[in-house]
Order: sequence, then C-alpha cells, then structure tokens
Amino acid sequence: MSASRTIICLLRNDLRLHDNELLHWAQRNAEYIVPLYCFDPRHYVGTYHFNLPKTGPFRLRFLLESVKDLRNTLVNKGSNLVVRRGKPETVIAELIKQLGSVSGVAFQEEVTAEELNVEKKVREVCAKLNVKVHTCWGSTLFHRDDLPFHHSSSLPDVYTQFRKAVETQSRVRPLLQTPEKLNPLPVGLEEGSVPTAEDLEQTEAVTDPRSAFPCSGGETHALARLKHYFWDTDLVATYKETRNGLIGVDYSTKFAPWLAMGCISPRYIYHQIKQYETERTANQSTYWVIFELLWRDYFRFVALKYGNRMFHVKGLQEKSVPWKRDMKLFDAWKEGRTGVPFVDANMRELAMTGFMSNRGRQNVASFLTKDLCLDWRMGAEWFEYLLIDYDVCSNYGNWLYSAGIGNDPRENRKFNMIKQGLDYDSNGDYVRQWLPELQTIRGADVHTPWILSSAALSHAQVSLGDTYPTPVIVAPEWSRHFNKKPVNTTVRKKGPSHTPKQHRDRGIDFYFSRSKNL
Repeated sequence: MSASRTIICLLRNDLRLHDNELLHWAQRNAEYIVPLYCFDPRHYVGTYHFNLPKTGPFRLRFLLESVKDLRNTLVNKGSNLVVRRGKPETVIAELIKQLGSVSGVAFQEEVTAEELNVEKKVREVCAKLNVKVHTCWGSTLFHRDDLPFHHSSSLPDVYTQFRKAVETQSRVRPLLQTPEKLNPLPVGLEEGSVPTAEDLEQTEAVTDPRSAFPCSGGETHALARLKHYFWDTDLVATYKETRNGLIGVDYSTKFAPWLAMGCISPRYIYHQIKQYETERTANQSTYWVIFELLWRDYFRFVALKYGNRMFHVKGLQEKSVPWKRDMKLFDAWKEGRTGVPFVDANMRELAMTGFMSNRGRQNVASFLTKDLCLDWRMGAEWFEYLLIDYDVCSNYGNWLYSAGIGNDPRENRKFNMIKQGLDYDSNGDYVRQWLPELQTIRGADVHTPWILSSAALSHAQVSLGDTYPTPVIVAPEWSRHFNKKPVNTTVRKKGPSHTPKQHRDRGIDFYFSRSKNL
C-alpha cells in the first residue's frame, strides 16, 4: 500500500470506537483516516406519508451528545471526527477532490430504503472519481454471513424459529480489539464544528425531571450504563422480573438509544453478559437480555428480506385493512387526550421525554390500531419523530406486529387498556405521574374516571370533558375489569419497578400469546 493512502470512514449509526469494524479495517489499510459524520439535511424534513417532523428534539440532543463524545474519544486516540453539514455523497465528493490522496471510502451497510439510497449515491460518486468502496456489516449481534440460512429469502417468518436456529447453529463473533492509537487525519483537514439544534433549525429539547431516560448520548455513557446495570448493581440479574416496569431508570437496561445510534455494540453486551454469567450468576434474566438483542436482530433481517414492504400500508402479509385517517382521533392519541388514562400517560411521557416503556409502546400501538382503527403508519411515524431510541427496523417491525400485518401467523391480538393498566400500574402511580389533572383520584380508580360517581369526581376536582377528556372510545371488553381491585397494592418495593408475580412472563405476550384479549 502506498504511504499516502487515505481512507474516509463514513459513520452513520455506528458512533463508537469499540468493536467498530470500519475503523478497525481502516487502521490496517491506511496511513491517514478520515472518520466522517454528516448531518444530512434529509434527516430534518418531514416523514414520508404524514409529513411529521422526522427527527425530534430528544433524539437530536442525544445524537449531538453522541457525536461530541465520539470526537473526544477519537482525539484521545490521536485522531478526530470530521463533522460536516450536507448530504454524505456531496461531502465525500468534496473531500476526495480536496485531499487528492483518497484511495477508499468505507461505510457500514444498512438495510432500508433511505439509507440504501445514500449508499447508492456514495458508490456512484466513488466510481466517478475512481475511488474504491469498502463496506462492512456491524449492526447486529449475529453477523449476516453467519446466519444458518442460505439467503435472506429463507429467513423464517416466525421469530421463535429464527431464534432457535441461530442459538443452535450460529455463534456470536468475538469483539474486535480497540486500537491504542488511531492513524491521524490528513494534515490541514478542518475538523468542522458540531452544529446546535438551532443551526439545524430544530427545536431544543427541554428536560423533564420525571424522565425514565435522563441519560446522555455517546459511547462513554453507554459503557458506563452497562457497568452500572451489570457490575455495580447486579440489576441485570432481576431484569426479567422488572422489565415491564413504568417508573424510573432502572427497571430495564435502557440500552436501546445507544444501540440505535451504534454507541454500544450488541456483541459487547453479549460478551459482557457471558462474562457476568461466568463470574456472578446465570439465570432467566441474564438470558433475557440476549433474547431481546435477538429480537432486534430479527427485525433487521426481516427488513433485509422484505425491503420496502416494511413500510407499505398492507404490510408483509399484503393484507387490506380499512384503516381510518381521522386526524382528530390521531391528535387526541398523540397528545395524550384520549380520555383513557393509561394510554394518555404513556403518550405524554413520550412527548415530554422521548421515551416510553416497552409495556407502554405495546399498549398505545394496540389502542391506535385495534381500538381507534387508525392507519398504523400514523403511529409509526409519530414514534419515528419522537423516540430517542428510534431504530427504523425495530420501529416498523413492531408496528406491523401491532397492526396484525407483520410476519406473525396470529391475528386479532388486542390489548385491554383497563386490564393492562390494572396489571402494570395497579395503584395508578404511573398515570398520576403523567396526568397531574387526575392526581387527586386515589388508587386504581384513576384508570377509569368516567365510571366514577359525580360526587367522587367533584371531590377529586375532576370535570370530565373539561379538566380531563371523556373517552374517545370505550371498548365493550373493558367493562369486565371495571371496579376490580388489584391485589397487594400496598406492598411497595424500593428500587426499580417490580412486575407483579402473576404478570412476569407478560413482556412477550404480545408476540407469543394465543389469547385474543390481553
């Protein structure tokens, strides 16, 4: 290789140094490395169908923190992160012409249309300028080439079949060694400044003290979170019992936002779990973290198999459903004004913090698609806008499941909002936390204010239709759970939320239960 060889590493959803094949490969093959992040203007426009904002304030803040953190890490290794505002294909063309010594451009492969379009344009630019392209696969726990399926078209359409096949026939690759030093930037190359939300003409995030995810973006914080959750507190050993919680930081791993931006490697999490199981304890909870990583893998491979059908209104099953597009109902849902407290509390948490529990997501998605019968893509694009941990494959894959048009053989699964509220927020603490207008309604009654007597409402200073909405819908099956008093609401545990014992296996009912009414 010539001594002046320069490689540009286009970083997108792989904002880390550890276990990063791009930087690892470039370190072996170039004298100068240009780690590059582009703030692509296409990420700050409207969503595809409903023109909702594409990148919300909480995810943008997390992204800016992640970019700054990666820059600090690279500087400490003798390199830097080059930051530009513009389309990657345009920025790369300019850098190739400016530097004159670029022999290769490298990037991690993605699987969905918008990202693939960027890759296509980058390849075209490189071909025109006679620069080689190198790609790698680095977003999943199991490498694409190690799957026990000959081609993505033979990927099973049922998660359990996929999971059993990879667990018995594939292995997770070892971690790549993190280099002590990185080869430098070419001399004289401007690093560029990290823009602000204002620079990008986006709204600044406002921190809410109630947030269940008060964490910062970046590899440094991701690794610290894992250390806290595994080694400092042993919380991972009770993950399966607490993962359906609603309040607080520690009821679940909270790895998803860092995984979505590639601040932490799924392989690193896996190998840390294996080390923890060897040194501390191995149980259903430690396995369940891997189980969830496999779900994340599965949705990515499903996207690889089905392509743009992930985004089609008929879904993977090509199934026609008479979805509604009632904007008044949609506004009530997204603003947390449906009059159904468990739904509203979750939707307000999302709007105020960019985060929502897994339990909440399953419920509000079921409510939108099965109770309101609204176009599932309205919900998917609202989540795309607001979620800190938005991952295109997981988001759309989960919404397809909710809508009953994913690659799941079971249909008509529907969550009962009242039963779910009573099961997972038995004393109503979560609802009162996010719906202050209901905070004087005591206990489980807060889940069904519309069935309370006028005297009880008056005593609680609640006026339905005025201080809190009347329900936009009351499903007939809810009535079976009206006036049911939850068990053991007085037993309070400190620390992360504990799921009631009888509901501990409910976290995946959405995917596995044959019950039509959860």
